[in-house]
Amino acid sequence: MSQVDENFLVLAGVSKRYGGVRALENVDFGCARGKIHAVLGENGAGKSTLIKIVAGVVQPDAGSITLDGAPRHFNRPAAATAAGIVCIFQELSLMPDLSVADNISISSPPRRFGLIDSRAQRRRAEALLAEVGCEDVNPLVRVRDLPLSRRQMVEIAKAIGQKPKLLILDEATSALTSADVEKVYALLARLKAQNLAILYISHRMHEVEALADRASVFRNGRHIETFDKGARSTAEIVQLMIGRDIATQYPPKPKRPRPKPALKIENLGWEKRLEGISLEVGAGEIVGLGGLDGQGQKTLLLALFGVLRGVAGTITVNGRQVRPSSPAAAKAPDIGIALVPEDRKTEGLMLPMSIADNLAIASLNALSNGPFVDVAKERRAVERAIARLQIKVGSESDAVSTLSGGNQQKVVIAKWLMTEPKIILLNDPTRGIDVGTKQELYRLMRELADQGAAILFYSTDYDELIGCCDRVAIMYDGRIVRELSGADLTETNIVASALNIEAAGEQTRGSEAAHA
Repeated sequence: MSQVDENFLVLAGVSKRYGGVRALENVDFGCARGKIHAVLGENGAGKSTLIKIVAGVVQPDAGSITLDGAPRHFNRPAAATAAGIVCIFQELSLMPDLSVADNISISSPPRRFGLIDSRAQRRRAEALLAEVGCEDVNPLVRVRDLPLSRRQMVEIAKAIGQKPKLLILDEATSALTSADVEKVYALLARLKAQNLAILYISHRMHEVEALADRASVFRNGRHIETFDKGARSTAEIVQLMIGRDIATQYPPKPKRPRPKPALKIENLGWEKRLEGISLEVGAGEIVGLGGLDGQGQKTLLLALFGVLRGVAGTITVNGRQVRPSSPAAAKAPDIGIALVPEDRKTEGLMLPMSIADNLAIASLNALSNGPFVDVAKERRAVERAIARLQIKVGSESDAVSTLSGGNQQKVVIAKWLMTEPKIILLNDPTRGIDVGTKQELYRLMRELADQGAAILFYSTDYDELIGCCDRVAIMYDGRIVRELSGADLTETNIVASALNIEAAGEQTRGSEAAHA
């Protein structure tokens, strides 16, 4: 029996274009039951378009789909769901003002006497949350009151409740804590044993190595190669994805004396979420924020950007004490702070608006003459921003929602660079971005630092902190518990500090010193 014959889902000759941009071209692809099939590629490689076609979100220009041996055409998502295809997209589909239970059963709530049975709906939500390992989530709480990682787990529970035959996960773990990632691993192993077909899209190569039975690489809208687990090394897979040998991942760090602080934080506090934060970031320096997710790193960035009210302590920018009362005040030229937020879809972009409008929105004051925007000046600034970050666009007038995730993230970063900030706050900016785009952003960060910017960089990826940062401040329970640099900046020390314990090597050195 051939591999195609074994496949539950088969795509043949599928193509899709958006204006002048080729999203998919003549793609043949298949996935089998009882297998976890990874779909790999840079942002813009065609992965998202592939799953949207399978899920009935968009229609192919050419080609055919076969499901379980029968030709199918899904003209809307409901038709694909009815056929057993369920997607967990990177951008969540939850309704924030409804409860967890309402969201989980939104498409088919249990009924009694023609009315929604609230008790049955709550019991169903409890059972599904337990199945994904989230017994701690109250089914009656509003989704907007949950952190992003919990919302992602609710999204997964909602998908499992639809009894899929083919489950598609698009960067489903990118917002999760390490504990929740392990729960998803266990869930997928159970679903695989139940003979589900699983498509798994991730830029985290260690996840692919741990989970996938088979992998397919896409590049520039084409299906490049499919191979079984272990057949390709990580370096070979990356080369297939980007079409070139992978260069040194992180740019070299300059060796120079610690610079004068451009940003100085002293005894910063806010509502028991931040306590006694003191930190300096020099002009030309990249300082990391590390620690387990949810220890105050994101809150600190919001406090510095003027989002929070009632912040205690002092903030000094280039020797002048400031207190940004709003993001508008923080980004003004006399302070010059920019924040690249965590969630580009909801916090960084206006998805229905054009690429040009999204790029220009933060710097309209500088692009205006009096009350009117200087259209020619705006166009030149937008063109420079697109060229500087090498954003792949069809037309500047296209909706920013048509771009790949990596190019959307570049738009968010470019938007804030257009304000010419002195201090750049980055909130996990490489989440859900491919290897090639990550390298571009690492180089850009170092380039900006070399040009004199002070960068405060929060990342959940310890390798990034080690590779990119001159120093890393580790946060625990709203406090900075340790600062690492030089030879001390290791994964062991980051993990130990994140858990607020001493690393084994340090305990040994301390013991030796005590007995000396």
